[in-house]
Amino acid sequence: MKVVLKQDVKSIGKKDELHEVSDGYARNYLLPRGLAVAADAAAVNEVRTKAAASEHRAASELASAQALAKKLDGLGVCIKAKAGQGGRLFGSVTSRDVAQALAEKAGEAVDKRKIVMNGDIKNFGTYNVEVKIYPKVTAHVTVKVEE
Repeated sequence: MKVVLKQDVKSIGKKDELHEVSDGYARNYLLPRGLAVAADAAAVNEVRTKAAASEHRAASELASAQALAKKLDGLGVCIKAKAGQGGRLFGSVTSRDVAQALAEKAGEAVDKRKIVMNGDIKNFGTYNVEVKIYPKVTAHVTVKVEE
């Protein structure tokens, strides 16, 4: 019997997937517990519609991520900081500071969790920072820290 899962079922599959299961398993376990519905034409059409919408949403997110990566790639930002003797900063420059500087320069907000730095910046200088915007979509930004 073909069923459309309404919830994730450990041994079968994920929500909104179409699966072939034995008649007894469907009638006695999946259908009474509301874990699945019989795969009639309406249910199969709904699954296909949701899959198409999901693909469209993923494609539009990828396109917007690539546009943002193109905008950010090679961009340089300058961050002003105070330092003590020896050029060591009071505190450090974090991904939050870099995200704010990128938002001001590029005009689009960048999530601080998507900025990959090798630890916090604690000295003056120029650093290369990677921004992972979307899976397999990254941009490289130059961060200059000066007094």
